[in-house]
This record gives sequence, structure tokens and C-alpha cells, in this order.
Amino acid sequence: MKDLIRKWVLQNALKYEGKASAGAIIGKLISEDPAIKEKLKEVSKLVQQTIKEVNALSLDAQRAEIEKKWPELLEEKPKAEEKTLKPLPDAEEGRVVMRIAPSPSGPLHIGHAYVTGLNAAYCKKYGGKFILRIEDTNPENIYSPAYELIEQDVKWLSQNSVAEVIVQSKRLHVYYDYAEKLINKGHAYVCTCNADVFRETIAQKKSCPCRNAPVREQVLRWDNMFSSYEPGQAVVRIKTDVSHPNPAMRDWPAMRINCAKHPITGTEERVWPLMNFSVAIDDHELGVTHTLRGKDHMDNAKRQQYIFDYFGWKAPIHKFLGIITFEGFDLSKTKTKLAIERGEYEGWDDIRLPFLGALKRRGYIPEAFTKWAIDIGLTETDKTVSIEEFFKTLNHFNKEIVDPVANRYFFVWGPVKITVEGAPEREVCIDFHPTNKAVGERHLKTHQEFYITKEDADKLREGELYRLMDCLNFTKKGKKFVFVSQPHADFKERGSMIMHWLPVQKELVSVRVRMTDNKMKEGLGEPSVASIKEGTMVQLERFGFCRLDTVKNDTYEFWFGYR
Repeated sequence: MKDLIRKWVLQNALKYEGKASAGAIIGKLISEDPAIKEKLKEVSKLVQQTIKEVNALSLDAQRAEIEKKWPELLEEKPKAEEKTLKPLPDAEEGRVVMRIAPSPSGPLHIGHAYVTGLNAAYCKKYGGKFILRIEDTNPENIYSPAYELIEQDVKWLSQNSVAEVIVQSKRLHVYYDYAEKLINKGHAYVCTCNADVFRETIAQKKSCPCRNAPVREQVLRWDNMFSSYEPGQAVVRIKTDVSHPNPAMRDWPAMRINCAKHPITGTEERVWPLMNFSVAIDDHELGVTHTLRGKDHMDNAKRQQYIFDYFGWKAPIHKFLGIITFEGFDLSKTKTKLAIERGEYEGWDDIRLPFLGALKRRGYIPEAFTKWAIDIGLTETDKTVSIEEFFKTLNHFNKEIVDPVANRYFFVWGPVKITVEGAPEREVCIDFHPTNKAVGERHLKTHQEFYITKEDADKLREGELYRLMDCLNFTKKGKKFVFVSQPHADFKERGSMIMHWLPVQKELVSVRVRMTDNKMKEGLGEPSVASIKEGTMVQLERFGFCRLDTVKNDTYEFWFGYR
């Protein structure tokens, strides 16, 4: 019975990243032996005890035990079919042009990763051109460092597939030329009505007096927007249908006056395009063939269509995406910026923040975000994602790529020294990776003194057998720890535990791990930690996947990624 329970507990633990839970295990046991129902109380107690033992093992140790005793449980099952990109309508190989268009109010967060990842993936699929366009035509909502931060984020996330970076404030003359053409063609006019009066008039499906002023007068007003009019006194409007059933479509604004200082143009420019106008012009000028954006932009696409129709241009094919609501995250760039200024966060890449800079430092890679975006797919269905669900999915995709190449190392946090009496001097050889033998092994010289974590030390009980992983077995007798055997000895006794360790020696290195709550776990690492290059993702045994962030004063500081 004990072996049967252990078999299914190990299988369940492997399935759920090293941590078994009771529910599914009881079902497995009953399916093998229905008579278990009659002694369910006794069996449940054994299951809970075995779960505690198995969960104390490392994932590699769990896998090794199954491989030895029940290898059939490791037989590869057919992988679930990986989600792929749906075809884009009318997309031609080598002729697709797509863009993302963030505003420079801050760097990119996880919400941007979905749209950016999909756009970049489609451009890769069709051998197309991927454009980053920074929409900075609102001088009042610009955070100057965001220009560089956004470009870094997008290039990283798209794996350097950005073909062109466009900054709208450097293209104002282009928007001025097209606005003037529309005015001269009679498709746009300069409105000097009071904003409240205009709203009331248009709500009644009536034209404002400015709409029908002659073109000559409109051109004069247009010139005055650059000289004499003050902010709020004049707006360029696109002529549409004033009786349109959707009030948002009626004579929408295209250009306005704003005298706020801009980080690039200063106070030199005072007439600025509004989003729908600049987007339509840029999409045409840049040859954009397809757009992917939130379905909250559906009305905007209809407004922009007027520009395409007036100039006789072919509009891009628009695909709209459902809105993802992230629960447990604060994605507000304005609030985050204020919190950084108050000293609550160390910067945009503070480990507690859901911004790409922080996740990059934790060891997440661009491919994982792309897989996550493709997994959600091209859908208009809205989605609510909790913080737990998001990281569970992202961790899965990241681990798929990182786990096969991440070396393993011993890290003992909160180290406690123990002496194992009678332990022989020996050199322990441990593989850097359990399945990738080609990367070699590390060697640790041991005798009787070892460091183990305080967490493990507190679990040691009188008379039970314990194992220092790949090193030796020992037992506790009174206040002493006594050597029993080498690791090849029989190790089936109940209540035993495998733990990682370090020999007490001067070559050990100082290690700190910054956790997701920004607190530090401090301890010691094996000597080979000193060969890890900054930026490398590794697995610290029985602790988690971590990325080496910096080396300062002979201390190796990692950022925690996930377990």
C-alpha cells in the first residue's frame, strides 16, 4: 500500500511542478483498488504523510525515483497541439506591414506585451515589416525617458525585428500638409465655436456655422491657428455626416492648438494632430496593410476611414482584439511614475512591478511572451486574467525554453552548520543538468562539516534517516548527526528526506536572491556559482529559477523568477 501511494504521489508531484495534492491521488488509488474505499480514513492519513515527504524532495529527485521504480509513468504522452497564428485576411508573403503605436507616458507593461507579441509574430510569419510608431502628439502627457524605454522594450520583446522607429512629433509638417489639402478640398473646416455650443448643436444633428464658411475663410483661419488663436479657440474638424446615428462620427476633431512645452519640439510648435488624424495619415504613408488593436478602437477605425475615402487611399485591414483585464496588477503608468518619484519603487524595473523591464530582469524571455500572446490568439473575446493565472501560464512557456538549458547549482539560504560524525572524506561529482550531460559536472570536496538550510535543519527528527543529495545518508541521535552510508544505500524507509547542502569550505561564495516582494534571501553558493555570467538564468536547487543580475563586492545577487 505504501509503495502504491508513493507511486501516485510522485506522479502527481511531477505533474504539478514538484508539489503534490491529495484529491487526484485518492481517485487514482481507488481506481486501482476499489477496496480502499472501506479504509479511506487510514489511507488518507498515509497519503498526507507521503505528500509531505515527496514535496520535500527536489523535482529532479522526484523524477529520478520514478525513473528507477516506475519508468512507465514517464513515458512521453502526445503533446497538446501548440496553438498557431490564424491567417491574416489578404496577407501576402513579404508584403505585410504592421505597427504598434504606444504613447510615451511610460515604458511597456504586460498589457502591451500581448499586442506587441502578436504583431511581431505575424510579421515574422509573413516575412513582413514591423514598425514601432511612438505617438507623442499630446505634449501634456509625455514622460521623456519613455522614448528610449519603449524602444528598448519593443526591440527586446520582438527579438530585434523592428524595421523602423517613427516619432510623430518629428512629422508635424506631414500632418500640416494633409490638413491643408483637406481644407482646400472642402473636406475639413476650422471651427471656432465654443466647445459646449458645438456639442449641443451636433447633438441635434445640425451643422455649426463654421462648417459652411467658404474655403478662403477656412484657409485664413487655418493660418491663424499658427499665430493668433489661443488654445480652445479653434479646431480643425473633418466633415462627415452630421446626422450620423453614432454621435462620435459627427464632424470629429483632427487638429487643435496646444502651447504646452514638448520634450522634442519645445514651444516651437503649437498646432497638433489628434490621434485619429495622425494615425490615418501615418498608416497610409508607412504602407500599413494590417492592424491589430483593442476593440475599443472600432469607432476610431470608422473615423479614420473618412480620411482614406477623401484621399482615395486603400485602408489597412483592421483586426480587433478583446480587452484583457488583469486582476491583482496596477498597470497605471501615471500612478507608478508617482510612486517611483516618492521612492516607493526603485525604478520601472523594480521587481514588484508588472512592467517588461522588471520581468526581463527576473529572467523571463521574449519567446515566452510571444507564446503567451499566441496562446490567447486573435480573438475579440474579453478576458479577465488573475495575477496567479498570468504567471502560471508565463512560467510554463518560459520553463519550456529555459529548463533544458539552465544549469543547476546549490544555494543554501539561512545556512546552518551541522557535523556528520564518521563521514568520510570524498569528492562528490554532480551533473550541472540532470538530462544534458554535455554541459559537464561540478566537484565538491566533503568531509564531516556541512551547511544545510535552517528550514531543513528544523525538520530533522531523532532516529530518522536523511540524505544529503548525491553525497551521504545520516541519522539524528540525540543532538548528534551520525553517518550511515553512501547514497547508493537502500533508501526506502518512511520519513526520510533528501536535502541539498554545501561543504564547509572557504571557496563558497556569498549569494543574495531578490524575491518578488523585494526582500532578500541571503546565504551561500557552491564555488561554481562564481563562473556564472551576469544575465544568465539558472536553477538554484529546491529554490527556483533565478537570473544573475549583478556581482558586487564578491556577492552574487540573483533575481527570483519562479519555481
